[in-house]
Amino acid sequence: MSNIFDVMESSVQTYARSFPVTFNKAQGVWLYDQSGKRYLDFLAGAGTLNYGHNHPELKEALIEYIQQDGIAHGLDMHTTAKAAFLTSLQQVILKPRGMDHVAQFTGPTGTNAVEAAMKLARKVTGRSNIVAFTNGFHGVSLGALAATGNQHHRGGAGTSMADVSRLPYDGYPGAGEDSLLLFETMLNDNSSGLDKPAAVLFEVVQGEGGLNASSFKWLQRLEKICREHDILMIADDIQAGCGRTGTFFSFEPAGIKPDIITLSKSLSGMGLPFAIVLLRPELDQWEPGEHNGTFRGNNHAFVTARKALELFWKDDTFAAEVRKKGELLNQRMQAMVDRFPKLFIKVKGRGMMQGMACYDGDIASIITGKCFERGLVIETAGPDGEVVKCLCPLIITEAELNQGLDWLEEAAAETDAERLRKAS
Repeated sequence: MSNIFDVMESSVQTYARSFPVTFNKAQGVWLYDQSGKRYLDFLAGAGTLNYGHNHPELKEALIEYIQQDGIAHGLDMHTTAKAAFLTSLQQVILKPRGMDHVAQFTGPTGTNAVEAAMKLARKVTGRSNIVAFTNGFHGVSLGALAATGNQHHRGGAGTSMADVSRLPYDGYPGAGEDSLLLFETMLNDNSSGLDKPAAVLFEVVQGEGGLNASSFKWLQRLEKICREHDILMIADDIQAGCGRTGTFFSFEPAGIKPDIITLSKSLSGMGLPFAIVLLRPELDQWEPGEHNGTFRGNNHAFVTARKALELFWKDDTFAAEVRKKGELLNQRMQAMVDRFPKLFIKVKGRGMMQGMACYDGDIASIITGKCFERGLVIETAGPDGEVVKCLCPLIITEAELNQGLDWLEEAAAETDAERLRKAS
């Protein structure tokens, strides 16, 4: 009998090609296939499972809510679950950071949030152009895709995409140390051809783009330029947010204050679809129903998101642990870069969002394949899939983190030895 996935599922699937088994159980940082073999998860739903699989306290809160016949789907109607989430978001996250942003509930995915953010910026400013950056990834619906750099994804659009200007990200090749000089110069030149943008859309760490991490100095300069020219700042914190870099928002250490922030992925805490846009109150110029979505009222996600905020973010304890594990990850990866100079170029990223740049995508693919043979689920990122990317759950223990990195180092050693044999 043919595999049901081969018969029924579209060829657009991707992760299943890298991990060709059928999973049926998950707990913490471990995945289990049908045969019972377990795999250490260094993918975590592409950053959606910062608190691991089926976290017991989040699961208990959801089960209790369901058993009490709590509202599951509520459009944008008021519910007790939504009120509790908004209260926790305000008290635990926003107020301690001096933020007065309001929340817009969009469709349930990150690209929905990005679409709403871009649309709002255009509405408020009356300008159509958005500045995005090289290697940025913001989603694959048409508006967000226009701001996405990757040609593989852009090629699937089947139509032209306009009203986005692309500029060099921090450290982009050929841009030198001051990649924002071009932006500033063009804004001040009436013949530059750059239409004054409604907003800049940026990631503090470019996840899919290859773990490119902007410096805090670059972010501060970007903010200064935007303020001088009355341009809104949209921080896409969908993958780098919710603690991934060691603070709840990835931009916090830079001291910048984005006007609009998009969140999704790990916001629900359990992998439930959930996305929001945070915006300064004066920007909330929507007419009722002007932007909506059928599944903007996922009350199950409200329940687990609230629990995650209260469990992990009431003080700095969890964030400090993430930063400590990020240092361990960096040390181990730097040691691998030093040990295998014919495989790896450098360590990239920040916090628990780091990886190693290989000389090409073939090397990275071979290494991650050998990792999977050992029981480690890890993927690649970057324009050519050349970065081996660690995105494990933030609740991982140091012992589990070291176990996964041991397997990664073994896979690199085997790859290095094979290449030496072929060369001799």
